[in-house]
Amino acid sequence: MRLAMIGLGRMGGNMVRRLRRAGIEVVGYAPDAEVRQALAEEVGMIPAPTISGAVRQLEDPKIVWVMVPSGEPTMKVIKELERRLDPGDIVIDGGNSNYHDSQRHFAILAQSGIGFIDAGTSGGVWGLEEGYCLMLGGEKRHVEAIRPILEALAPAPDRGWAHVGPPGAGHFTKMIHNGIEYGMMQALAEGLALLHKKEAMPLDLAQITELWRHGSVIRSWLLDLTAEALKQDQELQDVAPFVADSGEGRWTVLEAVERGIAAPVISLALQMRFDSQDQVGYTNRVLAMMRNAFGGHEVKKTGDGEG
Repeated sequence: MRLAMIGLGRMGGNMVRRLRRAGIEVVGYAPDAEVRQALAEEVGMIPAPTISGAVRQLEDPKIVWVMVPSGEPTMKVIKELERRLDPGDIVIDGGNSNYHDSQRHFAILAQSGIGFIDAGTSGGVWGLEEGYCLMLGGEKRHVEAIRPILEALAPAPDRGWAHVGPPGAGHFTKMIHNGIEYGMMQALAEGLALLHKKEAMPLDLAQITELWRHGSVIRSWLLDLTAEALKQDQELQDVAPFVADSGEGRWTVLEAVERGIAAPVISLALQMRFDSQDQVGYTNRVLAMMRNAFGGHEVKKTGDGEG
């Protein structure tokens, strides 16, 4: 079996490696020729200088997996593939696209008789060794047509991948998955901060997180990763207190608002990420000013206590 992989970044590149381990032929395209050549030499990927060049090296029905940033970059690739592919071919979007976009991409390609699958993909940089969790939206016949690819990418042929619903359902499911992830991460971080701040009890966070991994109710892969990191460094002095948000947390909160579903934990976790990104701190400056205005409380000036 052969497919094209459009996008050879951290996720796309590792997916190529995993597919090649399973004996699946991959034609790969990325704008950077050095990236293409490196994968060709490492795992025997067939490099292509352009998207059209990648498509020309496929057999019918042609299968193209897209792993590029969501939004305009994905739409640009979808439009080009619409021109290059034939009825009966299949496109899979494995990036973090908004599910509304995926529904539109399905409709665009359907006009040309081209199948579309939105693949919510979880696993990060660990997917190469552990396998990827794949949440698939689209028509069942198209999912079945790429079964060998899914079985190769997933943790095992019989688990870690599923057809979860119609077009858009894969990316919708992944969106909610990421919202839950925000909440879980926030809860772990807050709990560990409380332990770290208990100065009267010098607690070993590496020991405690390792302890929790075995038999506790909160054991999880996130806890595994956290425990491993804290073995190396508990103070985290070299880690800036800035937490980015990829967009899917925002989409999850907006979905909750639109549906009238209470999601306070996910919403607050997103707001905490926004707070970490605030380099100016204007909100807290205003709060300090108001507290001084009504209560005469001291306002700490910039630079107080420094040096």
